[in-house]
Amino acid sequence: MFLSILAAPFAIAAPAHADFRVCNGSQNLVGVAIGYRNTDGWVSEGWWQVPASTCATLIEGELKSRYYYLYAEDAARGGRWAGNVNMCVAENEFKIVGVQDCFKRGYQQMGFKEYDTGRQGSWMVQLSDTPGTQEGQK
Repeated sequence: MFLSILAAPFAIAAPAHADFRVCNGSQNLVGVAIGYRNTDGWVSEGWWQVPASTCATLIEGELKSRYYYLYAEDAARGGRWAGNVNMCVAENEFKIVGVQDCFKRGYQQMGFKEYDTGRQGSWMVQLSDTPGTQEGQK
């Protein structure tokens, strides 16, 4: 009984987190990239390696934009979670400012899926085991 009383204040005092998170509901490792607009213009960043049945925080803290863009690849099967908003990516870890002339600048171009967060402070995307299907939620 002493342990349950001692643990209760810690559970109640846990702060709510405002982040952009991606959860991998697939059976394989997934590489994830995110895109967004900030004061420098369009930015794309990657790669977060998200193991099967885990989540990763891509942006920590209160979200500042309404729209975010996501691209992901299944490392084992080569499947993709993509959309129709073109942004630049690199083979290794990257943070790229601008979405124009990806190939001329030595990058690849991929289609990112747009998520309208409705200006929510936090957002989570759940990647399913079937590439091409994904859910976004607050």
